[in-house]
Amino acid sequence: MSATTDAQATGDRVEELLAELAALGDPVAHARAEELVRVLVGLYGTALERVMEIVTEEAAAGVLRRVTSDPLLCGLLAVHDLHPLDTGERVRLALEEVRPHLGSHAGDVELLAVEEETGVVRLRLRGACDGCPSSRITVRDAIERAVTRAAPEVARVEVEGVHDDTLLQIAPGPCPVPEPGAGTVTR
Repeated sequence: MSATTDAQATGDRVEELLAELAALGDPVAHARAEELVRVLVGLYGTALERVMEIVTEEAAAGVLRRVTSDPLLCGLLAVHDLHPLDTGERVRLALEEVRPHLGSHAGDVELLAVEEETGVVRLRLRGACDGCPSSRITVRDAIERAVTRAAPEVARVEVEGVHDDTLLQIAPGPCPVPEPGAGTVTR
């Protein structure tokens, strides 16, 4: 996905450019650049708000569903606090998307909390993924991506039993779940 169609990447790039301008040492130019960004973001936010009003007034459920499921529009609606679903609902939907992947490894994920004021989502892996050495990869590659795509305002995803200092002992891929009758798997 290019930076122009990925809200998170575009936001990150804007922050980088503003930091580069600040480093040039011209406080007037930096202040004007920040003001320019605020004005443009405000304009687009107001326009998106009007689009959502029109779609809602027309009772166009199909259009609303398409708008809110589009990754770019979903992110922008969340950034402007215009998404019709709250953060918790969008996180739950994102977890539903990854459950088939986790289920294929005899695992699941449980939503413990969505702390909207801090932007922290707390989860617990269950089944074969709980304690699996590759669970950090599973979380990062599947769960975190799905959650941050659905709710870009989430600042951090915390998963019980998965720590950044976990030693990964196997390559990314399926959790080592034994085939029926194959005995136990050592981790």
